[in-house]
Amino acid sequence: MASSEIDALTQALARLPGLGPRSARRAVLHLMKKRETALTPLLRALEAVSTTLSTCSTCGNVDTRDPCAICADPRRDGAMLCVVEEVADLWALDRSRLFPGRFHVLGGRLSALEGVRPEDLAIDTLIRRLEEGGVDEVVLAMNATLEGQTTAHYLADRIGRLPVRLTQLAHGLPVGGELDYLDEGTLAQALRARRPVAS
Repeated sequence: MASSEIDALTQALARLPGLGPRSARRAVLHLMKKRETALTPLLRALEAVSTTLSTCSTCGNVDTRDPCAICADPRRDGAMLCVVEEVADLWALDRSRLFPGRFHVLGGRLSALEGVRPEDLAIDTLIRRLEEGGVDEVVLAMNATLEGQTTAHYLADRIGRLPVRLTQLAHGLPVGGELDYLDEGTLAQALRARRPVAS
């Protein structure tokens, strides 16, 4: 039987996404066995992030400085702005190293069931950023869910009045996917987004 402190650590880790009680117990055991090489550096890193964590006032990213590293990077193309639902989406797109521009995090998506309205998201901040000028293209990178697409349509209506080119991430067949294993919605989107074959 573990002490109350170890049990509290296990319960705290079990609340993290992707970790259940068993995974949390294994993680705690690993941290206890590797105290000097795993536990102590983890504690230092958590403390450092805890004291410096902030939300970027420009884009809504989470970082240890404001503006965040992406907004402060002079190599980023300020004429391209990618709009995402959550910080996790921004990090996923940035990891791909395929988008050279800047980002804007909405902080969620419109949802009538969850009571999320346009004023609950960073939409007005986005419109103000666009009205300041300098952005030529806005890429809507919403998730391919009903709420994500509802949000994209709402944004398209609001942004459509501004002098910017509006694009959206393509949806459809995943690389390596087999038609037999895909759902009807994915297949329908792939058919709607078909393009000419170069000869």
